Amino acid sequence: MPDDPFGWLDDESARRERAGLVRALRPRTADPETLDLAGNDYLGLTRHPEVVAAAAAAAHRWGAGATGSRLVTGSTTAHAALERELAAFCGFEAALVLASGYAANLAAVTALGGPGSLIVSDAANHASIVDGCRLARAETEIAAHGDPAAVRKILDARPRYRALVVTDAVFSVDGDAAPLAELAAITAERGAALLVDDAHGLGVLGPGGRGTPYAAGIAGNPGVVATVTLSKSLGSQGGAVLGPARVIAHLVNTARTFIFDTGLAPAAVGAARASLRLLAREPGRADRVRAVAAELYARLTGAGLTAARPDAAVVSVRAPSPEAAVRWAADCRTAGLQVGCFRPPSVPDGVSRLRLTARADLTDEQIAAAVATVIGTAPPEALPPGRTPVRPAPER
Repeated sequence: MPDDPFGWLDDESARRERAGLVRALRPRTADPETLDLAGNDYLGLTRHPEVVAAAAAAAHRWGAGATGSRLVTGSTTAHAALERELAAFCGFEAALVLASGYAANLAAVTALGGPGSLIVSDAANHASIVDGCRLARAETEIAAHGDPAAVRKILDARPRYRALVVTDAVFSVDGDAAPLAELAAITAERGAALLVDDAHGLGVLGPGGRGTPYAAGIAGNPGVVATVTLSKSLGSQGGAVLGPARVIAHLVNTARTFIFDTGLAPAAVGAARASLRLLAREPGRADRVRAVAAELYARLTGAGLTAARPDAAVVSVRAPSPEAAVRWAADCRTAGLQVGCFRPPSVPDGVSRLRLTARADLTDEQIAAAVATVIGTAPPEALPPGRTPVRPAPER
């Protein structure tokens, strides 16, 4: 018997170090020192005065925490109002607010899947969906990414199963959108349900940012359920499940991440409601963030970099290797620009990337500076032959 019960952690740490896969926390200050194109504050609302004031007002009225699970003391009239407002804004019959988007996906997948059912999951789905499939104890089949024909084939091979097809609406790595209208038609024809994770679509796609299901014309369909997060476009915290009232009632009674978790803090509820009101009043924010994403893509690819065409706010730029991606992101940070860095094993296709997120509040000058930094710090092998990056001077 080994003397040190955690000695194996040292071996694991050394293995990660050799593979260049060590993750580290980098706490940021309250006053941003870099231009942020790594976070998901798509509409620039997390510091908006109305949103911050609403968060503070809710905390003063209700207290710092929800005090308990939603079924005990954690539901306030503010939570109920947020659920009504979210459902109405996104075009669904009802909504249920949870403590995070991750918890919302776990709740929906496990409560609507389960033993004896079939779950069909897109190969590029978010980790929260993957974990939901594992916890659901259903038979799970992985469909090729963004391929309705693959989904149809899986469903047709198991016509007697209770089936749930689950997909991201906008995939967080490359920023491409799922073919929701086709998937909705396939599932409706076969009596299956469709669950859509719209974390990266709410506030960005659809009229006035009402989300990807709304844009696809499937919001409110009897066989369609969506999950959203309040921590991206709405600049707050938390998540929600949207769908038919009977589905929401089922989750209230069966979803473990709803029943046994403390309710969302009142401040986050207040902030999310304020953001929804702002978005309804200023629908052009959704148009602006898409325009910024398109501008970033056009300038970066115009310089010879390889990037995925964005369907929403995520701009993914390919890196030559995991090591190059890490150095590239670090060089951007030194030059005053914060970008995401995705590499194996976090990406299912094994391709390393920089991930830039567009924001509606970016100025033209900030867009130009961000593009210049990404190009100027690019590894030589990421650019066309003969093109040498011009290194920007670090911010002081």
